Amino acid sequence: MDNPMFLQNALDFLPILLSGAVVTLQVTVASFLLSSVIGLVLALMMVSKVRTISLFAITVVNLIRGLPIIVQLFYIYFVLPEFGIQLTAMQAGIIGLGIAYSAYQAENFRAGIQAIQQGQIEAAESLGMRGFMVMRRVVLPQAFRIALPPYGNTLVMMLKDSSLVSTITVVEMTRAGQLIASSTFENMTIYTLVALLYLSLSLPLSFALRRLEKRLGMRKTS
Repeated sequence: MDNPMFLQNALDFLPILLSGAVVTLQVTVASFLLSSVIGLVLALMMVSKVRTISLFAITVVNLIRGLPIIVQLFYIYFVLPEFGIQLTAMQAGIIGLGIAYSAYQAENFRAGIQAIQQGQIEAAESLGMRGFMVMRRVVLPQAFRIALPPYGNTLVMMLKDSSLVSTITVVEMTRAGQLIASSTFENMTIYTLVALLYLSLSLPLSFALRRLEKRLGMRKTS
């Protein structure tokens, strides 16, 4: 690490890797938002009192979880064009990761929703609240606090798994490193930098999420 050549190469390669890091963040944030929306819808369907709806959602979640993420990415990027659905690599990567992680988000939300005591729901209904209002004002705010730890872990996992979109030619951080390594053969320098950049993104994020969990926990108990 003290080798001057390492430092010089690091300075040369870092701008390219940082541009890849920007793409990594874009993919992560967009996929996370998409997975949250789909996951919440699936979770609400899973806890539905209509058995057909809950069984359908449970089946969808199990199917998504049963497929490797990379296979889902390949299917969206390479197979859907055969049905006339053309997507850029970036779009396919975001949609693929979003769908893949929506199953885990659904389980996070479902666990949070089902952890709410039935008595609270009955109390809200006795005040005249019904259906969506009970869910929006009573259940979901508490469910989010309960689901926050696994929800935050999912975000960190998505940050790391965003590297999978490199397999469909998205030039994020890992792919940028691969391209540089294939032309310079400076494998040690490049992949050390890639590892350090992932750590510089994931560790502060994990710390911030833990702080948020503590703050919400304090408010809940106060």
